[in-house]
Amino acid sequence: MEYRILDVKSVGDFLLGIDKIRDYFKDDELVSSEIGDGNLNFVYVVKSKKDPKKALIVKQAVPYLRCAGEEYALSKERMTFEIRALQKYALTAPKYVPKIYFADEEMSVVVMEYLGEHIIMRKGLMQGIYYDDFSEHISDFLANSLFYTSSLYLQSEQKRLLMDRFNQNRELCRLTEDFVFTFAYMNHESNLIDEDCKKEADELFERGDFRKNLLELKYIFMTKSDALLHADLHTGSIMINENETYIIDPEFAFFGPFGFDIGALVANLFNSYISHAILENDNEYREWILETVLQIYEKFESKFLKLWDDTDSSALITKGFIADDALKEYKKEFLTSIFKESVGFAGAKMARRVFGIAGVEEIRGIKDKARKKRASLKALEIGISLIKEYKNIKTPKELTKFIRSRV
Repeated sequence: MEYRILDVKSVGDFLLGIDKIRDYFKDDELVSSEIGDGNLNFVYVVKSKKDPKKALIVKQAVPYLRCAGEEYALSKERMTFEIRALQKYALTAPKYVPKIYFADEEMSVVVMEYLGEHIIMRKGLMQGIYYDDFSEHISDFLANSLFYTSSLYLQSEQKRLLMDRFNQNRELCRLTEDFVFTFAYMNHESNLIDEDCKKEADELFERGDFRKNLLELKYIFMTKSDALLHADLHTGSIMINENETYIIDPEFAFFGPFGFDIGALVANLFNSYISHAILENDNEYREWILETVLQIYEKFESKFLKLWDDTDSSALITKGFIADDALKEYKKEFLTSIFKESVGFAGAKMARRVFGIAGVEEIRGIKDKARKKRASLKALEIGISLIKEYKNIKTPKELTKFIRSRV
């Protein structure tokens, strides 16, 4: 299908040109609106005028970075990797991704289930909504999506063939390398700095005490190919209600380090914790956030180890190669390494949101200037501390205690 950019007027006709979608809507008149608020792509919801619950989501990549404008060119082929990631997640973690009705890599478009009974998790956290099943759901998703695409489960040829389907996602990997690990810590034209934080930004750009660790983390991100990552797993990439959790927007998908997705998610939960603390919201809710982080780590480790224990052989381990006691110790050290790296990545993900191009609503959206500054600088302080201390924080309980003591 030849590429053309859709808009709110043409997207309905586009859908009606697809047999499966035409059957879904029957002869209903369609109503379209643009709902995307992300940094990269355009997202439309197309509904039946007669029955608004009958609806689909259409997401299309355009050949530029949406948040920066047409002058910032970016390959539209990034949607290829989102489509492939969603298709793989439908096999490894089917309960946690929306149903795909149609996908076309040439058009850089995917049509999927409309999650009308769900909201973006970031907005739910800002409203103080409890999601008591979230740690169960997200630990399932992380354990399954990471383990089943790794050399701990796959044979070598299987792993390399799967990696080949994502190796060309170069531009979005570069965006992460630039915007998560580099530009936000130096004078750069892409940064967004409030005038009343300029002094603190200048001081950050002069600091050198954390940069060695940041380079280590960047190098791990650039060179490790443990498993298929979502690679942008934050609370804005999760649709949720009290009973269900769906992962969306995996356009950054590539093969990278196990700890990156975990760290990215934890960073966003910590930002929510800071926001609620600065706004002096319910302390009980803040504690629920930290307890959720603790449960995510503990449940992920338990589920990941169970999958590993149930696997006799893989690209890494041949049955009979190592004694059970030694293998058990190896697995324990392996999970500790994942945890520590995730802490470092969490720090980078927190710190880069403060002065970098892509902030988070729960902090940048604070109306009171004094509180906004306090929240921003607290997120920066904690992010830098995690980058500096990630090798020394050994357990999830130590991590949550670390956060609690600094807010």
